[in-house]
Amino acid sequence: MTGSGVTGAGTAGPGVTRVLVADDQTVVREGIVMLLGLLPGIEVVGAAGDGEEAVDLVERHHPDVVLMDLRMPRCDGVEATRRIRAAHPETEVVVLTTFADDDSLFPALQAGARGYLTKDAGAEEIARAIADVRSGAAGLSPQVQLRLLKRLSEQPGGSGPVAGRPVARPGELPDGLTVREAEVLALIAEGLSNAEIAQRLFVSQATVKTHINNLFAKTAVRDRAQAVAYAFRHGITRTQQ
Repeated sequence: MTGSGVTGAGTAGPGVTRVLVADDQTVVREGIVMLLGLLPGIEVVGAAGDGEEAVDLVERHHPDVVLMDLRMPRCDGVEATRRIRAAHPETEVVVLTTFADDDSLFPALQAGARGYLTKDAGAEEIARAIADVRSGAAGLSPQVQLRLLKRLSEQPGGSGPVAGRPVARPGELPDGLTVREAEVLALIAEGLSNAEIAQRLFVSQATVKTHINNLFAKTAVRDRAQAVAYAFRHGITRTQQ
């Protein structure tokens, strides 16, 4: 059941982003719903108290974005994210967590979450994260990307990126990536949107989309969050440590 003050499904107009909030803490959940209600272009279509309810409400309301708490009863945020992304790949997930919650954050990103917010995020941060994932960009701050880089570099078998390493020559690239595809991948890892990548490389957005489709097929990643992980794992990044 949708929570108090939550608008019904199917009423959103053109350009409106439909959002579902999932958090087991009533005060936090209601506070986020109230805050979202003040943001232009956003309609809250549901509020869930645990991951199981979040999965059910996504099935019922088909939101554009879910703001997902990670530690919830019955079904935690990681499992709920995995189930939502598998059944509804058009629905983006932005996780809600704390800075100390890396043990849940990184599995959530692997499960398909595209963005990250702390529970004390303000209206501007929330609006930006929602807009980022809706535009196809990863809603991850540079600090979170650096933490992701460090975590991946510490994994067994992970070479990790080299600080400031330029994109490698064709023979050094994995999975048959071209130099241009590796450049695009490195910029995805920086958190750039398609439009920003096109501007950086002086090409059209259509060309960027073609490169992204090709590199996704070659590397067998499903989304930009997985692409970021792949880039960090193989050292294809321009990020300075």
